Amino acid sequence: MSKGEKFVAYVGTYTLAKSVGIYVYDVDAESGVLTEKQVVPISNASDITISKNHKFLYSIEDEGVASFKILEDGTLEQINSAGIGGMRGDTLIVDSEMRYLFVGGYHDGKITVLRINEDGSVGDICYSLFHQGLSQGFGERHRSSAKVTTLCFTPDEKYLCAVDLGLNQIKVYEIDYETGHLSLSLIVRPEIGAGCRTIKFSSDGRFAYVLGGYSNRLEVFAYRLDNGEPVFERIQEIDVMLKGNGDSASCNLVFDDDESHIAISVDGLNGVCFHERDKETGMLSQKFETLSSGDFPKSLAMLPGGKFVSVLNHDTDEIRSFEINYKDGFSLMKSAPVKISKPNCILTMKL
Repeated sequence: MSKGEKFVAYVGTYTLAKSVGIYVYDVDAESGVLTEKQVVPISNASDITISKNHKFLYSIEDEGVASFKILEDGTLEQINSAGIGGMRGDTLIVDSEMRYLFVGGYHDGKITVLRINEDGSVGDICYSLFHQGLSQGFGERHRSSAKVTTLCFTPDEKYLCAVDLGLNQIKVYEIDYETGHLSLSLIVRPEIGAGCRTIKFSSDGRFAYVLGGYSNRLEVFAYRLDNGEPVFERIQEIDVMLKGNGDSASCNLVFDDDESHIAISVDGLNGVCFHERDKETGMLSQKFETLSSGDFPKSLAMLPGGKFVSVLNHDTDEIRSFEINYKDGFSLMKSAPVKISKPNCILTMKL
C-alpha cells in the first residue's frame, strides 16, 4: 500500500429497521476510521459484489438485483434493477469479463444467471436451476432443504462453486459462457454436519478454504485441474476457535493482503478468530481471538494494508475496527464504532 492511496468501503444492510440500503465510506487504512460519504436507498442489500474493473457494483434487493456505476470518488449511481424470477437472493457474483451475473438463493435454493449488458446494466435471465434434497448429519435442529449461501468462481473462472448450507455440499458447475448455462461437474462434500457456509480460493489458485458454520471448522483443500476437470483434495481440518466449538456459528472468512492470515467471524463467540497461513503448503495454524464488542459479527473485512479488521456487529447495529498485532497475538479498537442499522456485508476497494 502506497502513501496517499484512497479507499472506499461499501456496506450492504437489511432495511427492516432504520437502515435504507447501501452505505459508502471513505477508509483511512492507517487509522482504521470509516467516514460515511453516501447512502444509497435500496431494499435489503444482503450481498454486494464489485466488477473486476472496479466500474460497477451489483447488489441483491427485494425486487431481484440492482446495478450501479461506481463514480470516480467511489460514490454510486444506480443504472437499473432486474427481477430474478423467484425469492430474494442471498449471494451474487459477476465474471471478470462482465458477461453474466450469477445469483444464489438461500430461501429457495435457486441459482439464477442473468446477462450483463455493455453499459453494465443487468439484462434478462438466461438460465436457472434449483438445488434439491435434504441435509444430512445435522440432527433435527438443523435439518432443512437447499440453501445457497455463497457463489465463488474457481481461479480460472471455468467453474462456479455453489455452497449449499442446507445440503452441506458444494456443487461445482461448468459454465457455458456462450449461453450462460451451468452443467454439474462435481460435488464436494465437507465433513458430515459441517454446515458449509462459504468457500474462498487463494490467489495462486492452489488452495480452497471451506468454512463450516455448524462445525466451526475450516477445511483446507488442495485444488487442481486433472485433464481439465476440477479436483479438490482435503489436506487439513482445523477448529476455528481455540477452545472448543460451544454454542457458536462461524459466519464468514477473509484473507489479509498477502494471504498470510485468515480472519473468521463467529456468532455466539461474538468475536473474530485469526489463523496463520503457510502460503507454500496452504496449511493453517490457530493464532488468537478478539471479541467484537457487540452481537452477531455477521461479516468482516480486512482493511487495505492489513493493519485493521472491520467487523459488522449485525444485532448491535455497528461497525467496529480493530488494529491487529500478529506478533503479540491481540487486536485493539482504536476508534469509535460506526453506527449503522443491521449491517450484513462489506467490501473495500481502491479508488
